[in-house]
Amino acid sequence: MSAVRNKGLAQRLRMWWRDLAALFWPPVCPVCGRMLPEGVPTVCMRCRMEAPLTGFWLQVDNPLVRKCWGLVPVVQASAFLFFVRGNGYRDLIHAFKYDGRWRLAREMGLWYGSEMARGGLYADVDVVVPVPLHLLKRLRRGYNQADYIARGIGAGLGVPVDGHAVGRRRYNASQTRKSHRERWDNVRDIFEVRHPERLRGKHVLLVDDVFTTGATILSCAETILRAVPDVRISIAVLAVSPRHIELA
Repeated sequence: MSAVRNKGLAQRLRMWWRDLAALFWPPVCPVCGRMLPEGVPTVCMRCRMEAPLTGFWLQVDNPLVRKCWGLVPVVQASAFLFFVRGNGYRDLIHAFKYDGRWRLAREMGLWYGSEMARGGLYADVDVVVPVPLHLLKRLRRGYNQADYIARGIGAGLGVPVDGHAVGRRRYNASQTRKSHRERWDNVRDIFEVRHPERLRGKHVLLVDDVFTTGATILSCAETILRAVPDVRISIAVLAVSPRHIELA
């Protein structure tokens, strides 16, 4: 009986804390900054309607998959959003990438995965794999944002996530200020497949946050294909820079 009372007390305390937090720190949309109505998750309906969606997950032949085909033999490739300067979704991505707001990454992944499930092109995916961070970078940031995006996508698609099959074998500097050639040199041989048996014969959906030159995620895909020749790989990123792909 005391255990039941303690559980009830803990629930009331959590509710009290949520109400107090909402009073002093009301939830706001991370895209536009407006207060979120009760029951609206993560992004307000106006910003959802105005989101710079690519629609690539509905297209067998899209600009992102064409870019990948020239470098790595992927089955499908898509991005959910265009990464556009001055758009609030760019701020949202920066928030979960640099400001510790990892829940945004999972919620955006869930939105993306749900749309992918409705589209049908990713219906035969067996497992979702996030592009891994090196341990030092993960410790500094506290988490891997690609892992949370992958968890959201996996939940939306209804398929498992494996965050341990692939790892980083060495630390590499940030890609942000590097040239196209330097980015590819910077990610050469940095990944390793630690559990190839988990991926054999499967359709793997490899997930990352932003696609610019694609050096990081495509280097990871190449590593998997070398280690597990019978694997099939598709790619999903939350956002893509329009200037790095050819739009028809």
